[in-house]
Amino acid sequence: MMPGAVIIGAGPGIGRSVARRFAREGLPVALISRTGRTLGIEGALGYAADSADETALRAALDKATAELGTPDVLVYNAAIIRADALGEVSVRAHLDAWAVNVVGALVAAAHVAPAMARRGSGTFIVTGGMPEPKSAYVSLSLGKSGVRTLVALLDQEYGPSGVHAASVTVAGPVAPGTDFDPDDIAEHYWRLHTQPRERWEREILHAGRG
Repeated sequence: MMPGAVIIGAGPGIGRSVARRFAREGLPVALISRTGRTLGIEGALGYAADSADETALRAALDKATAELGTPDVLVYNAAIIRADALGEVSVRAHLDAWAVNVVGALVAAAHVAPAMARRGSGTFIVTGGMPEPKSAYVSLSLGKSGVRTLVALLDQEYGPSGVHAASVTVAGPVAPGTDFDPDDIAEHYWRLHTQPRERWEREILHAGRG
């Protein structure tokens, strides 16, 4: 089987739309989520792992790699999205959010990107958000800022070896039939994956259809 796409945080919104977009191009797809569901995508492989559980996430990535080979593209789409004001939630809650929003992406990158670099190609895309920090969404604002920095670090480390690290920043609530339709957003992921190296973008902002 040809190497394909691995999506971490594969839920019914962006995750499913991205998986369908890559599957439509003939790429095998593996979905990693807490439930391990394949979301009705024909031929998709499903693996259960919490993105904050390093051991489980690495094991799921190993299983996907054993089936598909080193992925052509890995998409990290897991996040804890909640409204929380300054000082409103506990330190534990902040650490739990950071573990999903940032550290899970770091673990996934550290697990897969070196093999991509040895091969000389690969794409690592993180779903971003909060283009500007908002005081009503403290943990998410901090997490998405961390993701942006992580993408820059991955580009420094693996970009010279041919690994395209990027984020898709979604500036609104995702819902079908709106300016933030997940099928529209999924097009950005495919475009990033297929960009020639001389035109690589590190971040795409989806602020609406216009």
